[in-house]
Amino acid sequence: MPTIERRTDHALRRALSLSTAEGMAAEVVGACSVGSGFAAGAVLAGWALHLGCGPLWLGLLGALPFFAHLAQLPAALVTSAFGRRRVAIAAVAASRQVFWPLVVLPWLPLSQGGARALLLAVAAASSLLAVVGNNAWTAWMGDLVPARVRGRYFGARTSLCTLAGTAAALAAGLALDAAGPATGRVLSALALVACVAGAATTWLMALQARSTARPAEPRLALGAALQPLRDPRARRVLLFLVAWNGAVGLSGSFFQVHLLQNLRLGYARVALHATAAAVARMAAAPLFGRAVDRAGARPVLAACSFGLAATPLLWIGASAELPWPIALDALVSGALLGGHALASFALPLETAPREGRPFYLAAFATAGGLAYALASSAGGALLLALPRALEPLSRPGGNLHLLFGLGALGRLGAAALAVKLQEAPVGAVQPTS
Repeated sequence: MPTIERRTDHALRRALSLSTAEGMAAEVVGACSVGSGFAAGAVLAGWALHLGCGPLWLGLLGALPFFAHLAQLPAALVTSAFGRRRVAIAAVAASRQVFWPLVVLPWLPLSQGGARALLLAVAAASSLLAVVGNNAWTAWMGDLVPARVRGRYFGARTSLCTLAGTAAALAAGLALDAAGPATGRVLSALALVACVAGAATTWLMALQARSTARPAEPRLALGAALQPLRDPRARRVLLFLVAWNGAVGLSGSFFQVHLLQNLRLGYARVALHATAAAVARMAAAPLFGRAVDRAGARPVLAACSFGLAATPLLWIGASAELPWPIALDALVSGALLGGHALASFALPLETAPREGRPFYLAAFATAGGLAYALASSAGGALLLALPRALEPLSRPGGNLHLLFGLGALGRLGAAALAVKLQEAPVGAVQPTS
């Protein structure tokens, strides 16, 4: 028995190390593409500005990854029918190879409208495939990573992934700032880097061993899709996710553009903001990870949500002549987002029974994603509708300031809901049916 246990522990440690390496490569994909991830955003804003996208386009591009969560239920069905590991590898691989059209976009004989449509199509395809892959991957990680160490492991993994994503984002920002008239070619090169890094993530995922726990049998269980709606604890989580993501989505899609256009920081300084946030996140993530293991996800989520409710006020207080509130935001938001992300990842795993986990994850992601998407689209429409007379004291970005203020109020209300969430006691064994 001791020999078997040592072999099992060795296989688990190897799988977790490979998962960490895969996550670091995945952040490079996000930093260099129009995909998702902690470091994502600047390159998407670069493509949008390069192609002359207006507020509605910006709102739609920002909302796409969240509208894609409407595919969560089909994703859960695919995961249940074909197996978590198999679906995760296939779907994630595809989601990170769809950027090839952007590699050749600068040389295609397309009008500006056609180029925008291609950018939208690539972003949509990446988002839809990522939804399928993330549903399967999260369920797979729930099987692979023992509950007793989830907070510590994902805290350490988050720190390393953030380091990789930050380095890639900083390099991308510096490249774009130096591009000048060659911005299109630099964006093309970044898309190529994303595809190559995406291929590396597929290889690393394929090397990971299967869970040492009893594998969930692949099966198509349509009735399980409604279980999260019948579970009182799950309904509280759904309500919080709708409130939080709606509040963040109202203005979150416009933050990068605000830094570039209104505060005139440039791509390098935007990347520097991401770097400072990443340093704070790397420092805080292991601490929050231990807090999740000891106290549970709910108190960590509530505390971080209240703190993040105040950060949009820093965006309002910043200007091109007074940029230091943005530096303070990087440190505060970076640290709190690290804890918020860990708790948001752990809480669904604590709430969901193992056998029905893909459907719980689908329900949670759909609720939060749809709320963000609708709020982001509404924010873009509101920016077009607001008269310029509302610009306070003629400050650039005044209408965005209104969105930031509304977002802060919404975050505060969502944080109050987080206090009322229920979760399994720390160390409790989740039911399997």
